[in-house]
Amino acid sequence: MKFGMNLLLWSGSIEEEHYPILETLKDAGFDGVEIPLFAYDVDQCAALGEHINQLGLERTAVTVRNEEDNPISPDPAIRAAGVNLNKQALDCCQALGANFLCGPFHSALGLFSGAGPTDDELAWGIESMHAVAEYAQTCNVTLAVEYLNRFECYLLNSASDTVRFVEAVDHPNCKMMYDTFHANIEEKDVATAIRSCNQHTVHVHISENDRSTPGTGLVHWDATFDTLKETGYDGWLMVEAFGLALPELAAATKIWRRMYESEEQLARDALSFMKSEWEKRT
Repeated sequence: MKFGMNLLLWSGSIEEEHYPILETLKDAGFDGVEIPLFAYDVDQCAALGEHINQLGLERTAVTVRNEEDNPISPDPAIRAAGVNLNKQALDCCQALGANFLCGPFHSALGLFSGAGPTDDELAWGIESMHAVAEYAQTCNVTLAVEYLNRFECYLLNSASDTVRFVEAVDHPNCKMMYDTFHANIEEKDVATAIRSCNQHTVHVHISENDRSTPGTGLVHWDATFDTLKETGYDGWLMVEAFGLALPELAAATKIWRRMYESEEQLARDALSFMKSEWEKRT
């Protein structure tokens, strides 16, 4: 098992000014970090990757799609833009040395039609993702498609939705991830959900129901860890928490109050929680 920390708690773009955070996370005992990719600067990613190498950390990456590059848009040009930007994210993964790209890059974040996905939208999404998976294979990167709760997207809202989607894409470099925050909203039984997607799950986000410190809220943690252990999961447990450090991210995630002592303390407490829960089951 590998324990990581998503850097979105600090910023949406990791610059040299954020390098001390990486050192703090290394000293705390994390195995790796998750790098947000919203601007696709390959040279910057290469420099960041080299610094992470020097620290002896591993890394994954996360990206999203928006209205102007929505892979399920009825406009072919917009769909093509989504595929192109996902490919640019994969180029950045190569520069970073990241073997996993996760996130809801299957459709536009926060864009709604007023109904569920149409057959056309599903078909466009599958076609777009297959093209990205083909490119991911050449980059030696595995896609970890993320489902979100119904208030953030409408294409993929559950484990069962995502299993069907990944199986329809039918490519070895297209897998899925499980996020405890979204599952806490959408799944009737988290153990059943984890079992149902086990064959396709390559990444897990550990996120509390209030997006603050994992282990301090209402997520069904015993069922989550029990079932991950039962199903033989042995990939990343990646903390995803949000705060007030980045105003535009706070607005996107609807975080209006401080719910922890400091970002560093949240990270340390989250790591202690994950390790102690996993050790109980070994």
